Amino acid sequence: MKLYQRPKSLKNVHTHFCPGCGHGIIHKLICEVVDELKIREKMIAIAPVGCGVFGYNYWDFDVSEAAHGRTPAVATGIKRVHPDKIVLSYQGDGDLAAIGTAEIIHAANRGENITVIFVNNAIYGMTGGQMAPTTLMGQKSTTTPFGREKNLGYPIKVCELLAQLEGTTYLERTSVNSPLNVMKTRKAIKKAFELQITNKGFSLIEVLSMCPTNWKKDAIESCNFVKEQMMKIFPLGVIKDTTKTK
Repeated sequence: MKLYQRPKSLKNVHTHFCPGCGHGIIHKLICEVVDELKIREKMIAIAPVGCGVFGYNYWDFDVSEAAHGRTPAVATGIKRVHPDKIVLSYQGDGDLAAIGTAEIIHAANRGENITVIFVNNAIYGMTGGQMAPTTLMGQKSTTTPFGREKNLGYPIKVCELLAQLEGTTYLERTSVNSPLNVMKTRKAIKKAFELQITNKGFSLIEVLSMCPTNWKKDAIESCNFVKEQMMKIFPLGVIKDTTKTK
């Protein structure tokens, strides 16, 4: 009996992601949900500048590119022109919470009927491990070799920030550092897509993810870092769900 098979929406190609990185897991979960909901022919994903830039290499559905941080703006345009399509904005923490702060806040505030997958690994991955808006206090990076200090600001909690906006429908923070959390992430992604399908408005799933290369840790240490350090600052769970109060 075959218990598992590669999702049809996931291409059979070699990965470019570093060993232990969470992006590949998240890519697979997205494709599993797309297949389950039978929305593959309606899918349009927007890939960012960052580690997720090569989404079109892995997803076997339509993918567009966007300038750094502008993914929600491109997603908004596509969704408004093609309201029957299912539009995904896939972004990292530098892309979404730094150069793309204005785009994500205003797309959320307008209540755009799109789904955002926000990968938070607390660092700039693709460009060399610099401090990101989500870098923890005291965490070392190539631009904070002695650890992040107060004069560099504090980790931005994106879900809590967006929860203050009336336009947001569903915000949840999950993780892919353990099998149990991977399954919870899959469930959250599925719900976000279902809300878009039923025209319920803006959803964002923040996924705490591992970056062993830039954290300078092995795979096990990276999973433990997410659990022991990141989750203290970015607690898991549903931050906002207006569908439960209606």
